[in-house]
Amino acid sequence: MPKPGRLTTKVSTKGQVILPKAIRQQRRWDPGTHLTVEDTPEGVLLKAAPLFAPTQPEHVFGSLPSNGPPKTLDEMDASIIAEAKRRHARD
Repeated sequence: MPKPGRLTTKVSTKGQVILPKAIRQQRRWDPGTHLTVEDTPEGVLLKAAPLFAPTQPEHVFGSLPSNGPPKTLDEMDASIIAEAKRRHARD
């Protein structure tokens, strides 16, 4: 008999394991969620896979072409405010 609070499942003939609904709901693992599987000394560890591969700033720095001189912080702030106002005016 399993201990209280401990859930069990079994491996199918195809090697599939069904995770108990309570665990899937608690973790918010909806159908289609990709999981990473890691073999540890304590057992098998399942974690939600990252949505995007990790990147470093040096991998993407300068990836977009630049036209003209760099903008100042004040110019960037003004552009953000102008875009927010433009989007709000549409609503």
